Amino acid sequence: MTQLVFNRYEKKYLLPEAIYRLLRERLRERMSVDQYGLSTICNIYYDTEDDLLIRRSIEHLRYKEKLRLRSYGVPGKDSRVFLEIKKKYEHIVNKRRIELPLSTAYDYLNLGIRPDAECQILREIDFFLRRYRLRPRLFLAYDRLALYGKEDPEFRLTFDARIRSRRVNVELEHGDFGTPLLPDKWYLMESKIQNAAPKWFSEILAELKIYSSSFSKYGNIYKKEHGQWDAEGWMLHRIEDWKSLPYEKLHEGQKLHKEQEDRREMVC
Repeated sequence: MTQLVFNRYEKKYLLPEAIYRLLRERLRERMSVDQYGLSTICNIYYDTEDDLLIRRSIEHLRYKEKLRLRSYGVPGKDSRVFLEIKKKYEHIVNKRRIELPLSTAYDYLNLGIRPDAECQILREIDFFLRRYRLRPRLFLAYDRLALYGKEDPEFRLTFDARIRSRRVNVELEHGDFGTPLLPDKWYLMESKIQNAAPKWFSEILAELKIYSSSFSKYGNIYKKEHGQWDAEGWMLHRIEDWKSLPYEKLHEGQKLHKEQEDRREMVC
C-alpha cells in the first residue's frame, strides 16, 4: 500500500479575477505550470453527525484534524484514490495519505471492512475511525492549476476556481457538480512552502497588496450554510486596497468582455 507524507507551511489568499490576472503575469518568468495542468480535484469529507470536526476547525484551535477521501477527476469504482488525514498545528500542515481503490476505500470507511494491508498510516486511520463515529458529510470539488518555482521546484502555488459542494449524492463517482462557494471567477491561491517563501514572491505580494488570510473551504461552506459567511462582504476592505492598482480598469474590461459574449450568445 503506497504511503505519502507531506509537511509544509500553507498560506491562503482570496483573489478576484482582476488581481489573479495581474499576479499570473508577474509570476510568468518565475514559475511554470506543473505536468498535470488544470485538473479537477474531488473530495469527500468525513465528519460526525453533529459536524464536530469542522466546528472545532473553525474555532481556530491550535490543533485541528480532518479525514477526507480524494480523487483527481471523477473516478470509477476501480479507480485509485487517496484516503488522507490532514492535521494542522501551529501553522504547519501535515498530510498523511494512503492510495487504494475507491471500492476498497468505501468498504473500509462505510462498512468497516479493513484493507488487507499493513502500514503506519493505515493504523493511524484505524485509530481516527475508532475515536470518531464518522460518516460522509460533504462532497467538495474545485478546478486547480498548480505552479512550481523554476529555480526552486519545492516552492509551489495552486489556484482553485469554481469551488463547489453538495450534501446529497456524497460519492465521488457521481460527478463533480455542486453549489458554488465563491462569486464567479474568484480564485483561492495557496502557497506551499517547506521553509520560507522566496524574497521575490513576497515582493510581488506587497506590490499587488495581496495578503494572506485564514480560509477553510469546508469551514466556509459550513459557515455559509448557517448564514455566517459572505465572500463579497468579507473581501470588501481588500477590494478598497486594490483600487490604487489597475484593478478598476481590468475589472471594467472584464465586464465589457462578458457583456460582448452575452450579446453574441443572444444572436446565436
